[in-house]
Amino acid sequence: MNSSEVPQPGASKMGTSNVVPGSSGAKDIARVGFIGGLTGGITIWIYEALVWVGAQHLMPLSGIPPNATGLVFGKRFQEAIGAWAYLLGTSIHFSFAIFWGVLFAMMWPWLRRRGYEATLAALPYAVVAWVVMHAAISITSNDHPNYSDPAVIIGGMMSHLFFTVPMALVVKRLMRTRRDC
Repeated sequence: MNSSEVPQPGASKMGTSNVVPGSSGAKDIARVGFIGGLTGGITIWIYEALVWVGAQHLMPLSGIPPNATGLVFGKRFQEAIGAWAYLLGTSIHFSFAIFWGVLFAMMWPWLRRRGYEATLAALPYAVVAWVVMHAAISITSNDHPNYSDPAVIIGGMMSHLFFTVPMALVVKRLMRTRRDC
C-alpha cells in the first residue's frame, strides 16, 4: 500500500475520490463553482420572475428562458429560431452562471484568507459581472437594452446581486471544511 492509498485524517468522499481538507484540487473547485453558479442562475430567474414579470410587467414569464438568446444574438434571431431560443437561451444563461460560479470558487480561498465575508465579496463581484457581461453583449449585438438608461442599470445590478450573493454563500458553505478556505 503506497502513501496515496492511505486514508487521510478528515478525508471525505466527494464524487469518487477522497478529498483531504486543505487541498485545493481543480476538480473540487470546479464542482463547488458549478453548484454555486447553478444556484445563482436559478435564483436570478426567480428574481426576474418576481420583479421583471410580476411587479414590473416587463415581459411574460415565458420570456425569461429565451431572453439570453435575444441579448446575445438580437431579437430578430431569437424570433427566427422559434422554440430553439428557449434551449439556446437557457444554455447561454446557465453556462455563464456556472462560469462566474467557478471563477468565484477559484477566488474564494484567497478572499477568505484575507478576511473577506462572502456576501461582501459578492457585492462588487455582481457589479463586475454585470459590466463585463453587458459590455460583451454591446460588442456582439446592436439589439440590446439601453445600457445608459438608469432603470436598466439599476435593474441589471439588482438582478446580478440576486445572482452573486446566493452563489457566494453556497461556495463559502461548500468550501467551509477546507483548511485553506
